Amino acid sequence: MGCAPSIHVSQSGVIYCRDSDESNSPRQTTSVSQGPAAPLRGLFVQTDAADAIPSSCASGPPGAARVRRARAELGSGSSTGSGAPTATTCRGRRRHCCTSAEAETQTSYSSVKVSSAEVHIGPMRLTQDPIQVLLIFAKEDSQSDGFWWACDRAGYRCNIARTPESALECFLDKHHEIIVIDHRQTRNFDAEAVCRSIRATNPSEHTVILAVVSQASGDHEEASVLPLLHAGFNRRFMENSSIIACYNELIQIEHGEVRSQFKLRACNSVFTALDHCHEAIEITSDDHVIQIHKVHRDSGDNSQTESHSFRYKNRRKESIDVKSISSRGSDAPSLQNRRYPSMARIHSMTIEAPITKVINIINAAQENSPVTVAEALDRVLEILRTTELYSPQLGTKDEDPHTSDLVGGLMTDGLRRLSGNEYVFTKNVHQSHSHLVMPITINDVPPCIAQLLDNEESWEFNIFELEAVTHKRPLVYLGLKVFSRFGVCEFLRCSETTLRAWLQVIEANYHSSNAYHNSTHAADVLHATAFFLGKERVKGSLDQLDEVAALIAATVHDVDHPGRTNSFLCNAGSELAVLYNDTAVLESHHTALAFQLTVKDSKCNIFKNIDRNRYRTLRQAIIDMVLATEMTKHFEHVNKFVNSINKPLAAEIEDSDYECNPTGKNFPENQILIKRMMIKCADVANPCRPLDLCIEWAGRISEEYFAQTDEEKRQGLPVVMPVFDRNTCSIPKSQISFIDYFITDMFDAWDAFAHLPALMQHLADNYKHWKTLDDLKCKSLRLPSDS
Repeated sequence: MGCAPSIHVSQSGVIYCRDSDESNSPRQTTSVSQGPAAPLRGLFVQTDAADAIPSSCASGPPGAARVRRARAELGSGSSTGSGAPTATTCRGRRRHCCTSAEAETQTSYSSVKVSSAEVHIGPMRLTQDPIQVLLIFAKEDSQSDGFWWACDRAGYRCNIARTPESALECFLDKHHEIIVIDHRQTRNFDAEAVCRSIRATNPSEHTVILAVVSQASGDHEEASVLPLLHAGFNRRFMENSSIIACYNELIQIEHGEVRSQFKLRACNSVFTALDHCHEAIEITSDDHVIQIHKVHRDSGDNSQTESHSFRYKNRRKESIDVKSISSRGSDAPSLQNRRYPSMARIHSMTIEAPITKVINIINAAQENSPVTVAEALDRVLEILRTTELYSPQLGTKDEDPHTSDLVGGLMTDGLRRLSGNEYVFTKNVHQSHSHLVMPITINDVPPCIAQLLDNEESWEFNIFELEAVTHKRPLVYLGLKVFSRFGVCEFLRCSETTLRAWLQVIEANYHSSNAYHNSTHAADVLHATAFFLGKERVKGSLDQLDEVAALIAATVHDVDHPGRTNSFLCNAGSELAVLYNDTAVLESHHTALAFQLTVKDSKCNIFKNIDRNRYRTLRQAIIDMVLATEMTKHFEHVNKFVNSINKPLAAEIEDSDYECNPTGKNFPENQILIKRMMIKCADVANPCRPLDLCIEWAGRISEEYFAQTDEEKRQGLPVVMPVFDRNTCSIPKSQISFIDYFITDMFDAWDAFAHLPALMQHLADNYKHWKTLDDLKCKSLRLPSDS
């Protein structure tokens, strides 16, 4: 009677079946490809411990190598005697794991049966599969046997690998929760290198790796665990082959790190679900501390919790020049005959624009005027027939490149600088607000913030301090305070909860990554608008609807600003530029998105309780004010204000019968001009702030322009403002040009109406500061000694 065949694992990790009835040379089992053993290095045995070990052996140590060799009879073989033992089936099957084959042995007996367990984490019910353990030991010894039997006793599924290659391959296939690496000897493999290679894979994020180290001798000090931690190990296990010691270690890991990692994986599943949700979500603790804040932006773009990207493509098509189309043959006379009656009807129309009346008056005056006067009037008519009636013409732009670039960047639509390049920019809206308690009402504002807001009616109010204590969320807090002071909720008939939700949605759609155009700038403009509304003449000229419209317009006037100018977007052929026909691109987008965000969700719809007519009037006022912040019509708005408001007011003041009644209260046209001028001044009031605030704002806007120049160079786009190169730009010169060209005249006109002596003094002081730096050839925000 011959001996029964057995499974054997060689030192190289190759699996053989040894049969004494044949030659002494090992042959490969049917679970491995036939052929020479030499090229099949690094294979490993995988055995479900629950099915592989007899229960009678679970409490005692295994008999040396017989444990993982798991002798099994493969049928009756060639036995000739009737006393041959009954065969135990050993089922081998082929599986592919990367480039190796995996032999899996199973027996018909088991010690512990462990099924998937249901775990409760809050309201979630999750299924946890049995723990999987990977043992990485180059050689079989009592220590590896101890962990093997400990896994069996705990009901874990266990794999053992002999080489680093097979260990990594097995882990990538099974994603074990626990890995035990033999760190006692270095001649077989580098345990720390094996650990680092496993840690370099994504599945290892939730895996606990245990290092088995040798016991320290009596005359040696115990080694530090820091090298192990730096290599990626989580725990250290002093060599101890006792099954109960190994068992206790594994059980502690399961109830500690493994369960914690399981909860983290469950949380990741929740985050994945949130990423695919199309609703605005805010998850808070019982103390209203925000844990998760996700806003879905429905403006034709993709929504993400952490980042949000826009892709702008050049979709311009070649247009047909209608002037080049001419009629031929017999069609020409009929076309010409049709044209003349049309022209006659146009001249006979009674509709006459004001500019037409002016031109007709001048034409009549020319008939009886001397030649010199007539020639001068011809020049006047030539000017009046141009479209840019309110835009001043620079004498020689080369004399002041800073002014030239500011005009080019802020007052043109970029159509003369078009490029075929595609522009892609990314918005990061993720802000960490986990330590910030959001107020339910204005009375719930934290004391540190409430103390700052006590000074919000002062022009000296420091918005950057509010930005710091609110973790870059000043708009919600300042908005609650200002809107409460002006009775906005009462006017709109909405609750403070709805107002708070609206402010949160609007602020979340500002880009915190922008250096300048972020929610802090919006809060600053809101503060300035509220300050101006408190001035006696402004207050007397506007109705409450105008005040509410102005506060809302200031809040939303730059929402979703990408940190790039209109000229940039037009040059890049962005989708927004195509959508709005290269005209007031960003301003149109701000207003459209603001109303979309407001009305799409009843929880933040502050307009839901007002009647249709009031809503339409309010909406039109908000749109008009936001569009007025576009700089291409800057001089038109300023000149209209001067001619329609300032000059009549000056005439009234000179009149002895003048009383202190505000000008133009009963004229809606004048109210529109006042509101436009107010938000324009609030939008660019930085040079009129106290010096420290002015300097901070100058640094922020310069950084944003620097970033745009960098982006234009990277994308191969025309550089709209070449002087704003971070390596060569003089910030004092740019501020001087901005004040000279845009600020001085506008604030002189606004001061003449609203009476703002403190602002004008700040403007003079700040201008002196920039002039001093420029005279000293300093290009930075401050003198080096002041820094």
